[in-house]
This record gives sequence, structure tokens and C-alpha cells, in this order.
Amino acid sequence: MRLVRHPVLCNYYVTYRCNARCSFCDIWEKPSPYIQLEDVAQNLRDLQRLGVNVVDFTGGEPLLHRQIHEFVGLAHDMGFITTLTTNCLLYPKYAERLRAKVDMLHFSLDSSEKEVHDKGRGVACFDFVLESIRVAKELGERPDILFTVFRENLSQLEAVYRDITQPNGLVLIINPAFEYNSVATGEQLITAELDYLSAFGLRKGVYLNEAFIQLRKDGGNHVAKPVCRAASTTLVISPSNELVLPCYHLGEKKFPINGQLYELHRSAEVQQLAALEGRLPACEGCTINCYMQPSFAVETSKYFWQALPSTLRYNLAKGTWKRMLTR
Repeated sequence: MRLVRHPVLCNYYVTYRCNARCSFCDIWEKPSPYIQLEDVAQNLRDLQRLGVNVVDFTGGEPLLHRQIHEFVGLAHDMGFITTLTTNCLLYPKYAERLRAKVDMLHFSLDSSEKEVHDKGRGVACFDFVLESIRVAKELGERPDILFTVFRENLSQLEAVYRDITQPNGLVLIINPAFEYNSVATGEQLITAELDYLSAFGLRKGVYLNEAFIQLRKDGGNHVAKPVCRAASTTLVISPSNELVLPCYHLGEKKFPINGQLYELHRSAEVQQLAALEGRLPACEGCTINCYMQPSFAVETSKYFWQALPSTLRYNLAKGTWKRMLTR
């Protein structure tokens, strides 16, 4: 049963440019402009009209945009729940300007060992993560550590929890890696490893959406009976101010927004393409977390009930649960 008919999330790409070269991502290879403040302001007003709750300012590396603090500040002041993930290379520089504007601030860290983390990210950013934790805590911020899990770094999870997140009072977010297009992430996690993650997710100070685990055990999205509700739950806005459908990773079609996001999203052409969510050939086997998370939240299914406990705990810890209910 569908519980929510309107979109709940906007993945707002401020730029595709990145100062890292992660082995499991190809976005940094793309040429890209930077979003403009006037477009952001108009789009946020339209996102309000559409019923969106959460705006994730993403990239690329979002802190490469010199106005990022203005974007998140505007969205936060308008009542959106704001999220931002960074590799931390620029966070110490921008920390003061971002202060109290990002509800869910995520620092990417995939190992407790500097050499391992830096190799996966393609740049030396491990020390910047540790420095960013120190700076954020001094400012009264509560960042989370986002750990992207592959078979090759699964053994590092315990040390990151023991040595970094727990001593600093931070939430450890377990983010199972996913494949898309031609980007490979190595061998997929086997059932025993997925079970290990499920058990780890029950620990204090750890957030894991258990529905991510079940979806992988089920072989991902299936076009004959799709789980994915990417296009109806999530708006993707490109750095060129386009609405991208059905999701960023497929990007079947891009519609220029031209100050008319509300009307564009409700247009027949967009809605016809949105109706194909989860049913396109490339959707078979998909496990992309950033679209499955909102998909699980809008209709009752076994994934809804598996996702609910951790989602409630996390929003309670972050203090965002009241706004989730009132928007």
C-alpha cells in the first residue's frame, strides 16, 4: 500500500567535479558547471510545493562549490532537512560557514588505516577526515562517519568503530557498496558477510538500513515486480539545472528546468517516464542505496518494516524526526 504519493527527497548535484579519484565512482570523470544561487532559490520554493522533506546537496565533492554554505543555509532556513557528504579535504576550510546548517553531515571514511583509505579514494584524505572530526566537534557539530563496505575492507569495520566513531561519540553509517553502469566494486558480499553486517548494525552508535541487506539477498530490484520508486520519491537536479529521470545513475532523459520545476515535474512527459521507475532493463538487480532508501519509506512492504527501526533511531538521534512528521 502506497503511503506517500509526493516526492520526499531531492538529490541536488551542485557539481560533478571532485578532488578525489575514488575507484568505485566515475562521477569525477565528467565535465561540469556549478549550480547558480538564483536557480537554487527558485527550485527550493518549487520543492516545497511538491512536498519534498529532504535536500541532499551532493556531487562530485559539494565543498568545491564556493557558495555551498549559502545553498544549505537557504534550504535549512526554509525548513528542509539538509544532508551533505564530503571527503573532508575542504571541510576544515568551510566548517565555520557550514555550522548549524547541515542536519546530516557525513564524513566518508572506509578504513582505520591511512594507506588503505587513501588508496581507495585516490588522494591522501585520511588525515583530513581526522582533522575534520576534531574541527566539527569543536564547533558543536555532530558528523557521522559514512563507511562504504566492500569485501576488501569489511575487516576494517571493527577498527573504525572501536578507534574512531565510538571514542568521538559519532554515528557509524554502514553503506553497502553498489554497482552501476560500468563501475565495478569487486566481488559482491556473500550471505555470511551480509549477516555479519546485520549483526553489526545492532550495535550502539551504528546505523544500517536492514532493508539494504535483504534487498541484496533477494537479488536487488526486479523489473517484473519493482521495489524501486526512484522517480516518484526523488527529484534529481543536475549542475546544469536539469531534472534527470528516472535517476542520476541511469539518466535516461534530462529536462531543462528554466524556473519551472513544479510544473515540469507534474507534466505528462515527466510522469510517463517516472511511471517506468524500476521497470527499465537497466533496473534489473539494482541496489543503489540513495534511491532505495526513499523507496522503502513510501509504501508498506517487507522492506518498509525492515527499514523502519533503524530509520526511526537515526532520525531520533539527529533530532530530525519532528520535521519528518510535520512537512
